[in-house]
Amino acid sequence: MARMLLSVLALFIFGSFAVAQDSYRIRPGDVLRIEVLEDQSLNRDALVLPDGTVTVPLIGSVRASGRNVSTVRDSITSGLAPNFATAPTVFVTVSAIAEPREPVEGPTIDVYVMGEVATPGKTAVDPGTNLLQLIAQTGGFSRFAATKRIQLRRMDRKTGQPLVYTFNYRAVERGVAPVNTIVLQAGDIVVVPERRLFE
Repeated sequence: MARMLLSVLALFIFGSFAVAQDSYRIRPGDVLRIEVLEDQSLNRDALVLPDGTVTVPLIGSVRASGRNVSTVRDSITSGLAPNFATAPTVFVTVSAIAEPREPVEGPTIDVYVMGEVATPGKTAVDPGTNLLQLIAQTGGFSRFAATKRIQLRRMDRKTGQPLVYTFNYRAVERGVAPVNTIVLQAGDIVVVPERRLFE
């Protein structure tokens, strides 16, 4: 009797969780857990990128933002199907929700974006904005962007010497690099270089 009650309770909790997940609309910054029963090498935590997509091996980019987990799961399943004898069993859950940015009162800060983005130049951002958010705010990359070697240039306030940080957006997109990025400071310069011939 006790075992049956526990089973019913577990089913109720799982069912409630599934309904809650299915009613949630995914947004950039969320992390999705993708699992493929037939091929565990495809299992991963995928960041929803600023353009609203997640990257899935064998498929590429899949639109996630504004959709629920069932719709994303169906897209991944149909995208993977040609690689399997029968349609694979895919599970998608939201494993982390993007933290809402607290409204910041007061002035914005100016940062500068150069190179292969949609709108280069001086950009006013809220304090606390990170590099990924800045890229989204500038409209994303041009098709010639070398996204593996983005530079953030900053003047060290203590020494007066320039500091250069390298950011590999491609690695974040593939889910093999940490999601957290550098928080911007006033006067930062972001350089998105042009892709080389065979890059």
